[in-house]
Amino acid sequence: MGRVTTTTPSPRSRSRLTPDQRRLQLLELGIRLLTNRSLEELSIDTLAEEAGISRGLLYHYFGGKQGYLEAVVQYAADDLYRRTAPPAEGEPLERLLGSITGYVDYVIENQDAYRSLLKSAAGSNEALRAIYETTFTALADRFFTVDTGTLDLPDTPAVRLVIHAWQAMVEDLVLTWCDNPAGLTRDDLVKVITSALPAIIDTLP
Repeated sequence: MGRVTTTTPSPRSRSRLTPDQRRLQLLELGIRLLTNRSLEELSIDTLAEEAGISRGLLYHYFGGKQGYLEAVVQYAADDLYRRTAPPAEGEPLERLLGSITGYVDYVIENQDAYRSLLKSAAGSNEALRAIYETTFTALADRFFTVDTGTLDLPDTPAVRLVIHAWQAMVEDLVLTWCDNPAGLTRDDLVKVITSALPAIIDTLP
């Protein structure tokens, strides 16, 4: 998310972008700019200048700054959900390991932008918070979906509570590890996270 490499196109190449390509370019630009500023600090003027387009075109695609911020957060959330999809085959723990590996790698690659997005989601903007919470829930729902489930868990309030707490722990643990690995390799981190959930689930009555 914070490591997206964007090459500034020439005026001639810009004119050949389709609407979908232009919109994608602007979303990726927003993600890239989050490496050194918060989501709220993104300005229409900065975005227009970086993209080499008019302010009016940004309003045309997103309806204004709020619409743009929501689109950037949704784009990042969709990318995270896609990157953390468990493998289609394999033993339950192998599939969970694959999903966690995708999450850890995503955060490592995009940690600056990810932190900015989390900070914004925790603020007073209800639309951004709703996107975060919907994604958080969708990731948890994977444990109870036949096609994507990893541990074949019973869908009970107690299990949901544990998964919610485990997700919060994983989020904090990975970001803390990015600041200070404390002697753990990336593979060590993935194994710790993966083994924690079934260990906690096994303690439930």
